[in-house]
Amino acid sequence: MSPLTPSLLITSVFALAGIAAAAPPSLPLKLDFGSGKVEAGYTQVTPDLTYSDDRGFGFEPGSGVTAIDRKTADALRGDFVTSDEPFFFSVAVPDGNYKVTVTLGDAGGEASDTTVKAELRRLMLNGVKTDAGKTETRSFVVNVRTPDYPGGKVKLKVPRESVDEAWAWDPRLTLEFNGARPCVSAIEIEKIDVPTVFLLGDSTVCDQSGEPYASWGQMLTAFFKPTVAVANHGESGETLRSSTGAKRIDKVLSQMKKGDYLFIQFGHNDQKSKDADAVEQYKASLKDWVAKVKAKGGTPVLVTPMLRHRFQGSTVTNSLGDYPDKVREAAKEEGVPLIDLNVMSKSLYEALGPKQSVHLFKHEGDDLTKFDGTHHSPYGAYELAQCIVEGIRQNKLDLASHVAGDFKGFDPAKPDAPETFKLPASPRRSTTKPAGS
Repeated sequence: MSPLTPSLLITSVFALAGIAAAAPPSLPLKLDFGSGKVEAGYTQVTPDLTYSDDRGFGFEPGSGVTAIDRKTADALRGDFVTSDEPFFFSVAVPDGNYKVTVTLGDAGGEASDTTVKAELRRLMLNGVKTDAGKTETRSFVVNVRTPDYPGGKVKLKVPRESVDEAWAWDPRLTLEFNGARPCVSAIEIEKIDVPTVFLLGDSTVCDQSGEPYASWGQMLTAFFKPTVAVANHGESGETLRSSTGAKRIDKVLSQMKKGDYLFIQFGHNDQKSKDADAVEQYKASLKDWVAKVKAKGGTPVLVTPMLRHRFQGSTVTNSLGDYPDKVREAAKEEGVPLIDLNVMSKSLYEALGPKQSVHLFKHEGDDLTKFDGTHHSPYGAYELAQCIVEGIRQNKLDLASHVAGDFKGFDPAKPDAPETFKLPASPRRSTTKPAGS
């Protein structure tokens, strides 16, 4: 665990246990980072401004940032904070979607390179580079959630969700600034009403808390304009039945409005059921969820589970039984969109071959001999997220209009080469294998 995380985790656990959360600051919140002149209408944030419940925003303990003032005429961009290590900044906010606008770069000095992640390593901006003396402003949308909803509460897994993954459930919006030279001049945060893409699934979908594990759900955020939110309610080890029992679907439905989406991908854990009619129960549960989403005015999208790394020669074999077919049947019978990630993952894995495709899966460093054939690396999660975005385009969903303009399409049979994928690792690591297989 990173030295940055204990204080945040402790306060998050307190919040999740029912202790009063911090009073959220008034929004929109405009923050000017650095030690120099302060832009009118902004609040100054200096390196010693550690998060407190009274204030409702600040750096997480141990962030180790320094301030640089170039003393230019531009009060907002003339000073900034930076660090040789990733650092975290949090703002207390209630459930909802928030537009975050960051001003990055060094207006009077060197080049910068900043990657921004949110909450549990959700990728927002990857490698935003500015030339010496330049700045750049970017916006993205972050979904923040807590376990409570009108009439109920999500049954979190203890200690996985209540401690290890508390960042995903606490009443804070937490940003991670990473990269070769992250430089932050300003942050603006405002509540925003935009379509929400809810995700429900297992460990191959959820926001994985630590390196080197990753899932497509936490990479999907990087592929949208700041006109849509991604709310990832997936969790490791989950099945359709357990997600129903834990009230995860109820939490999603409590917030769903017309124009929202729910992407549903299960199967890896469902197939372990010993019930004689397990696969039919699975299909029936899918159809039940589809009906509930439609009743709320949302669009359900069924996603077949991706394959595991099971090669026979140069061919990937199916280890998921009839479960992918049941998803296809349910989508056809209910007349809802289908993203066949099962087929796309087969093309992706086989395009790389038995040895190179190991890069797609969780492994340690350059050692490819010991890998997890179910759970993915950041590279693999990114490639699978591109499959999902391509599926959105192929289904001609209205959501496709929100896909970022620099996404030009993706053919899983022609994946990005592993050596071309660059994403700074977050400081927090996980030594515990995600639940499920």
